[in-house]
Amino acid sequence: MKVLVVSDSHGWSEMLTELKDRYEGEVNALIHCGDSELDADDPAIQGYVVVRGNCDTEDEFPYDIVEGVEGRRMFITHGHRYNVKMSLMKLSYKAQEYGADFVFFGHTHMLGTEKIDGTIFLNPGSITMPRGSHEKTYSLVEADDGQVNIRFFDDKHQELTELNCTFSL
Repeated sequence: MKVLVVSDSHGWSEMLTELKDRYEGEVNALIHCGDSELDADDPAIQGYVVVRGNCDTEDEFPYDIVEGVEGRRMFITHGHRYNVKMSLMKLSYKAQEYGADFVFFGHTHMLGTEKIDGTIFLNPGSITMPRGSHEKTYSLVEADDGQVNIRFFDDKHQELTELNCTFSL
């Protein structure tokens, strides 16, 4: 499984188009964790699995999506409805309820990843307005039979190797 995860683009449709052009056909899914601030029919967001963030007005985007890719179960949400700025506890409970292998979320504009009770949680940061660092970021997640590699990239597509991490499955 290989997926691209981006969040909090806040209207920057050119970057979403650029990511799609760069990775479509190379990844199993393009995932946007909310606050695109785009309409559902905007060409830039077409091809992405998209959830609704707190700054989105598009009713067509659901708040949560559970998606299966190559036998892995992904729970995708923006995070604002689970108070992710305070704790991952509510999000973790929902992930357990869904039987998720991965949780992809945004909202905080701060990248991070951790494994909680066997589930991998990933916030790719913000591709437009990062907090906690200066890099505008997105992630590539690659999982095989034994491990998960999470790689972070900036808006110039330079890999931020010091932020990358690996988890066993």
